[in-house]
Amino acid sequence: MFNISNIVSFIFVLLWSSAFITSKIIIDNATPFLSLSFRFIIVALFFYFFYLIFSKKNNFTLRSIFDASISGILFHGFYLGGVFYSLHQGASASLIGLIVSLQPILTSVLAKNYLNENLSKLQWRGIILGFFGAVLVIVTDLNNNLSLVAFFAGIIGLLSSSLGIIWQKKTETQLSLSSNNFIQALSASIFHFIISILFEDYFINFNTSFILAMTWQIFAISLGAFLILMWLLQKNKASETSTLFFLVAPVSAMMAYIVLDETFILLDILGLIICSIGVFIVTKYKTKI
Repeated sequence: MFNISNIVSFIFVLLWSSAFITSKIIIDNATPFLSLSFRFIIVALFFYFFYLIFSKKNNFTLRSIFDASISGILFHGFYLGGVFYSLHQGASASLIGLIVSLQPILTSVLAKNYLNENLSKLQWRGIILGFFGAVLVIVTDLNNNLSLVAFFAGIIGLLSSSLGIIWQKKTETQLSLSSNNFIQALSASIFHFIISILFEDYFINFNTSFILAMTWQIFAISLGAFLILMWLLQKNKASETSTLFFLVAPVSAMMAYIVLDETFILLDILGLIICSIGVFIVTKYKTKI
């Protein structure tokens, strides 16, 4: 039986998976770090607008600004920077989606050590099952030529997404959702702008494909999926929420097949089924068995 959390989780997986597809389109028309800086300065303006309208009090402190900035640099800076740069170096949308979706294992270990979160034996079996399903899909895609630079950029994204989830859960900011996300987006925009100025031969081609893909990332991902992630982290354990990323791997591969004509074979479907079973076990059976 579906409840609101199940439905929201399903929407999150679809939106988050679509980010890898639209990221590939953006990278074909712009340099990675300038495009991310452009995206997050617009996102920051929207959240500042929401803050002015909906936040009843100004509860900014130096500590809250610092915590939100670290979250923004981990989530939107190193995580998305790693994803975009890996795509820029030739990784397929499905493969980079698969690499970073392995983070539930790392997040579960970190959550146990730093958040004192404990999972039941059955939940750990679900995590292992989800990991196996994601790896099954990854192995089928590793036949493509993948440079070490692209691979390690993906690994940076993987590590940063796990650390971002742990940091967000551990700090438990007192800021409103809009003000917290304003600071995160602003810090990410500044971070990417500095990287772009220092290391990129930056450009943006404002064609129809870029505008549509960027619009989707601003509204559906940054103003949609990321807010859903923050909501899920407030309601659930970090380790439980992170298992949804197992589903991102095969779903993004399926989307890449439909939109970008990337390969999607029978093993990918099998991996999706196994991942789904693993995530179901982790989210459904929370008692210590």
